[in-house]
Amino acid sequence: MYLISLVMVAILGGLLFGYDTAVISGAEQALQKYLGLNSFWHGVTASSALMGCVVGGAISGMFASRFGRRNSLRVAALLFFLSALGSYCPEFLFFEKGDTSFSLILAFNCYRVLGGIGVGLASAVCPMYIAEIAPSEIRGKLVSCNQFAIIFGMLVVYFVNYLIKDGMTDELLVSDGWRYMFVSEAVPAALFGILLCFVPKTPRYLVMEGNDSKALQVLERINGLEKAKRIFQEIKSVTAEKTEPLFTFGVAVIAIGILLSIFQQAIGINAVLYYAPRIFEKIGGGGDGMMQTVIMGVVNITFTLVAIFTVEKMGRKPLLIIGSIGMAIGAFGVAACDELQVSGLSAVICIIVYSAAFMMSWGPITWVLIAEIFPNTIRGKAVAIAVAFQWVFNYLVSSTFPAMYEFSPFFAYSLYGIMCVVAALFVWKYVPETKGRTLEEMNQLWKERNAKRA
Repeated sequence: MYLISLVMVAILGGLLFGYDTAVISGAEQALQKYLGLNSFWHGVTASSALMGCVVGGAISGMFASRFGRRNSLRVAALLFFLSALGSYCPEFLFFEKGDTSFSLILAFNCYRVLGGIGVGLASAVCPMYIAEIAPSEIRGKLVSCNQFAIIFGMLVVYFVNYLIKDGMTDELLVSDGWRYMFVSEAVPAALFGILLCFVPKTPRYLVMEGNDSKALQVLERINGLEKAKRIFQEIKSVTAEKTEPLFTFGVAVIAIGILLSIFQQAIGINAVLYYAPRIFEKIGGGGDGMMQTVIMGVVNITFTLVAIFTVEKMGRKPLLIIGSIGMAIGAFGVAACDELQVSGLSAVICIIVYSAAFMMSWGPITWVLIAEIFPNTIRGKAVAIAVAFQWVFNYLVSSTFPAMYEFSPFFAYSLYGIMCVVAALFVWKYVPETKGRTLEEMNQLWKERNAKRA
């Protein structure tokens, strides 16, 4: 129960990750009308948090090493809270309510960037905290719970946005509704920050600080005395392990890790997650676009659970390839519906197939592979680079989608469908299967591959 309580606190960071990145889906249309944004500035504003994500991801390693995993999460919680309040009232101190000047638009984007930095920190540090407190035999499942929390956070905010929109007129939604959507994040952010006052530092970080007695105490409470002593010795040996230059194992391992991150974004999923209500309203299908988004959120959670319970049975590569094919079918289906002017339920089903296929494959499995694929001695630096590329391409895809969708939905979804096919071929040809391999075996695999190329 102690371990579960620590994991539940840590995955609140994952929930806020999902909440912060998806809250824009319900607010972006009203926000566009309120601020009078054209397509370009609409795309920039809707995805401005992602600029902060790049920064947060890039500095996460430095923060985790210098200030610890727990304190890094406390910083993330504070940033989430400040972003929620600032996005609710960007006029605070410097502007009057009703001001829609360019300066106000910049101020709003700055508050969203703050939240993005929190997301970037949480995306790297939450899994790290869980991995460093979890017993090895259940570490994979517990770390995967963070991905579930991300999707659950998206579902929660879809539902919150729906309730806010459902209780307002269109005029009130444009003037104040979007504000309530953003400020709703302050509640889980405050809860996260408060609960972090009651969790310990991770045993690994305590050993790095030289606080061996406290590390052993935390391990004993989680694992029992005898097992704690054994794990403590393993942590001591790993902590003392040397690091090596980034390209010690060749360029291929770094390139594959980066491309996994790029493809996770280039297949276009966040264009759907961030703009779901607008898409559903355009293609029809009955009901309200926000309600259809909530239904999609439930489907996403279900298929994330499919990934959690099948990744150790089927392996990483098969799930990624199957997911890529499913996404391609969904994307090409949406493109065909647009070209043939088929709206309604058929188009909605294609969007849901596209999203569900991602949630059972590229969503959680990319994070698993990035954690496993790099050799021990270069993992920290390599993961930081891969995560930075992931957030950069997340921003590029999300910020360009409104203009592409306005130009031609057929073009946008055909492009994403093609990327899904390319992603499947890339995984089949270049990505090694990590199922059943120890991290030490990955070191040997890349040494052998590098030797063959030499």
